[in-house]
Amino acid sequence: MSRPGWIVFLIGIALGMAGGLYYAWIVNPVAYVDTAPDSLREDFRADYLALIASAYASTGDLVRARIRLALFPELDPTAELAALAQQRLAAGLAQAEASALALLAADLDRQPQSPVSTPTRSPSLLTTPPASPSPSSTPRPTPTPGAPFSLTSQEQICDSRLSAPLIQVEVADAADSPVPGVEVIVIWDAGQDHFFTGLKPELGLGYGDFTMAEGVSYTLRLAESEQLVTDLTTHPCEDEDGAAFLGSWLLTFQQSP
Repeated sequence: MSRPGWIVFLIGIALGMAGGLYYAWIVNPVAYVDTAPDSLREDFRADYLALIASAYASTGDLVRARIRLALFPELDPTAELAALAQQRLAAGLAQAEASALALLAADLDRQPQSPVSTPTRSPSLLTTPPASPSPSSTPRPTPTPGAPFSLTSQEQICDSRLSAPLIQVEVADAADSPVPGVEVIVIWDAGQDHFFTGLKPELGLGYGDFTMAEGVSYTLRLAESEQLVTDLTTHPCEDEDGAAFLGSWLLTFQQSP
């Protein structure tokens, strides 16, 4: 083939590819309809889970939340929702969203789903209309409106199993039940940070912690309380072999009756 022939051939290929791309992208693009949630991209999947948690925070309907989470067959709800809450906090996203994720993870852990058996239909059920199911709503372990939390105990902890010194917080309601989703604010000379209870359900639904730095004095309060806990600093400890390490604090808050 002569050189002009090659040029015409290559131009033809380029025009054909351009026409194909124009048709596929503009004239008749692929439309995704009824895509399964578990096939979503990782960031969209995280947003979907956050919406489920936000809906639960508004309604308290744990049954509906379980149904929605069932759209993700491979999901480990308690662990993955708690981890997602931590990721969102670390990314500086909405605190309410992280709190909702932590609350749903804690409630799922506190109220594991029991097996449901499928009833066998008898002939009489074919002629008798089934009774309408009554709405089911699971109450959330949220603080009683107007009832503040108070510091009930404050103690220094020497636990060599901890990888770093911590301010450990446990929050309970008036009935002594742990309360997840409570925001805890920590302030020191160089800045301020916050965390939520319930993000580590394996340690307790009302548990939360914050890593301390040596030589820094911290002040702590619950977002829903004006009571300040001051002068929280690391302290010297020794393990059984005499090795030195930095100690932690354990603060317990309870809601007034």
